[in-house]
Amino acid sequence: MRIKCPYCGLRDHSEFSFGGESQPARPENPEPTSDTEWADYLFYRDNPKGLQFELWAHDFGCRQWFRAVRNTVTHEFVEVRRMDEPIATPLPRERNDAE
Repeated sequence: MRIKCPYCGLRDHSEFSFGGESQPARPENPEPTSDTEWADYLFYRDNPKGLQFELWAHDFGCRQWFRAVRNTVTHEFVEVRRMDEPIATPLPRERNDAE
């Protein structure tokens, strides 16, 4: 598998590490948040089939973090962006409605 780093270009997947979903919903008011709600935010993810917003690090290259939209079924990277660039690919409607 090859991944396109937004800084270095196309590289082998062994140079990268997965950083998880890029947009989990942080509790809005941390003070009254229960331990269960914090655990859900910190440790549990949806793991959907299809498109997912993710964070990746180019560990054995430029060492930069970047955001990606990846299809979790085919492992195809639909879009990669630097951290300061907006993602243009929307998630499928069913996923947006669930959030």
